[in-house]
Amino acid sequence: MLLPDPRYLRELLTRYAELRIAQARGERACPEALADVAYTLCVATGTRRIDDALAAADRMLAAHKAGGAAGVAAAAVPAQPVAAGDTDDAVLAA
Repeated sequence: MLLPDPRYLRELLTRYAELRIAQARGERACPEALADVAYTLCVATGTRRIDDALAAADRMLAAHKAGGAAGVAAAAVPAQPVAAGDTDDAVLAA
């Protein structure tokens, strides 16, 4: 599995947080932008759901800080098949 650069992961996490905050405040946020960054986080972390992608990104960043690339590879979560009815529309809509 190719591992994402920690700076890239941080950028994705920051953008996702900004869009979610704007959405929570009722600001006119672009739903396509949120779906796009959620999808990109899933691809970058090898996951299929945004909750899993956020957790995997956190683990990857912590492992990178603690032990470099070998730690990041150990923290990576292999992609799991999606069970019927177990999808995140915000991710799959992109």
